[in-house]
Amino acid sequence: MKKKYLFLLSIISLIAIAGCSSKNEKTFVVTSSGIVDGVIQDQYGQLGDSFNEHGMPTYSLPLKFENAPKETVSYALVIEDKDAFPISQGFSWIHWTAANIQKDELKENESQTATDFVQGVNSWMSPQGGSQSPELSSFYGGMAPPDKPHTYEIHVYALDTTLDLENGFLMNELYHAMDGHILADYTLKGTYPNK
Repeated sequence: MKKKYLFLLSIISLIAIAGCSSKNEKTFVVTSSGIVDGVIQDQYGQLGDSFNEHGMPTYSLPLKFENAPKETVSYALVIEDKDAFPISQGFSWIHWTAANIQKDELKENESQTATDFVQGVNSWMSPQGGSQSPELSSFYGGMAPPDKPHTYEIHVYALDTTLDLENGFLMNELYHAMDGHILADYTLKGTYPNK
């Protein structure tokens, strides 16, 4: 009887210890100094002053990745606008895809200058976006809601590997490559006004 009691006591102790440690673990989170009180600041979209030759806003948001799992090797991201469904004929508008980010922070406008991660095409390459070339649309393409303020979702994935992708990759290629390698993910949201 005493052995059973001691056994049960040790199991209860282990459960209590596991519960305490899981409560103390910090959760993966993504923040941006470019989003203030839930609003994406003007310079990161059509109200800013950085555009490519076809009028696509190019000044990318700063992002910070915190409390990623210790096994994290790289990050990938997708910025999408689901509020674009009526304008883009039933599709999300993709503003930025990037992969093989091996640092915990992206500085503002780093999409235009960085060579240490790869970037995929955005929806500015579509007919609705003016059919821009892959070379012009393989960067951050900022917010430009035509009808009302839109909510933008910044999906960031902590991965256990780097991905076999090159600049100009498609979003479906990113998701196929990430399959089975996602350790944690986080979605940061912000709204952006129309003109």
